[in-house]
Amino acid sequence: MKICMMTNTYLPHVGGVARSVSTFAEEYVKMGHEVLVVAPEFDGKPLAAKAEAMVERVPSLRHFNGSEFSVRLPLAAALSQRLDAFQADIIHAHHPFLLGDTALRIAMNKNVPIVFTHHTRYENYTHYVPFAEAMKEIAVQVPTHFANLCDGVIAPSESIARVIKKRGVTTPVKVIPTGIDVAAFASADGARFRQRMKVPEDALVIGHVGRLAPEKNLEFLAESVALFLKQDPAARFLVVGDGPGREALTATFAAHGVSDRLLLAGKRTGKTLREAYRAMNVFAFASKSETQGMVVAEAMAAGMPVVALNASGVREVVKDGENGFLLPASASAADFAAALERCAVPATRHKLAAAAQATSKLFSREESARRALEFYDEMRKATRARRLLHHLNPWTALVQRLGLEWDLLSTRTQTVAAAVFGDDEKKASGA
Repeated sequence: MKICMMTNTYLPHVGGVARSVSTFAEEYVKMGHEVLVVAPEFDGKPLAAKAEAMVERVPSLRHFNGSEFSVRLPLAAALSQRLDAFQADIIHAHHPFLLGDTALRIAMNKNVPIVFTHHTRYENYTHYVPFAEAMKEIAVQVPTHFANLCDGVIAPSESIARVIKKRGVTTPVKVIPTGIDVAAFASADGARFRQRMKVPEDALVIGHVGRLAPEKNLEFLAESVALFLKQDPAARFLVVGDGPGREALTATFAAHGVSDRLLLAGKRTGKTLREAYRAMNVFAFASKSETQGMVVAEAMAAGMPVVALNASGVREVVKDGENGFLLPASASAADFAAALERCAVPATRHKLAAAAQATSKLFSREESARRALEFYDEMRKATRARRLLHHLNPWTALVQRLGLEWDLLSTRTQTVAAAVFGDDEKKASGA
């Protein structure tokens, strides 16, 4: 099968969507399929020649609005030429805008089915753009509308599947998490990373991996872990990742007088990231905005119990009292610190860790890729009659293409107008 994946974020950018796309792409190639990834240009260490060969880069504006993200510019003719030569059997969009819109148009023009992965609850990221409050409604409506223009939707977790169906997605939805390399995480050399970070062999290490950003509930996490460190003078907190929340994180630890035990490792990828996970003993995660607890599954593969808040994407992985502790979303920082204390007890920690490793096997990358390929086949079969009609009747195809363009323009215009002017209209009408 020839699979074209279109995404607004990709390696060397470090993030959940980029890692998800690269994981699936690598597995598809291993299974004998051809993959073309269309993505913007990003700063960072270039990919290996073999990995970059399957990527078509499009020009982009770097560091959009002061963030780490790139926004693609109008597509170059070279992309059209490569897509023509590639002759995709299916288009897989990973965002509902920018290259997502392009994916819809290409699927229509090439007469192939399109699948969309709803990776993110976009309303949790509106603080990166102007008019954040008005954008929240847009961030809910645009992905929903986009999903209904696609042939199939992949949800990374049952939680997200329920959310998007409740919001009005009627397109067939399949739950498929991003897979992880279970064996690689389990066999990584954590001792080497501890030596690099000057962490004593016998020290208890609470760990966290992720972007240091407001949507990750870092203020709560920092307060919780700092309280725990005050109770255990030998413990450390190892943080892998970077972002705009770094200064606030360090300030919290300074306020509690435990700055010397906060270890900031920065961004890590590949083998070094796996070693960082294995250097930890307990994984702490407080985000309430996840679509899939990918880092939680990776932590479990590395042999760690997890302490987390009960939230979407996480509750599918963490089973309270079995492979970690899942606290209510309303839990206090003191409650979270107390759960970390329970995990600090060796007998409890080892029992939870064994169950955590067993759980991680349910999220292997091979199994996830197999399920995604099955879904592609389902969508190709389900759309075969419609595609044949398009092939035999170009006029019908033209009418539907014009309908797609009108649908994109009119629906998004209405959504923006409702978000920006909705409150004023209600006041004027006395609602």
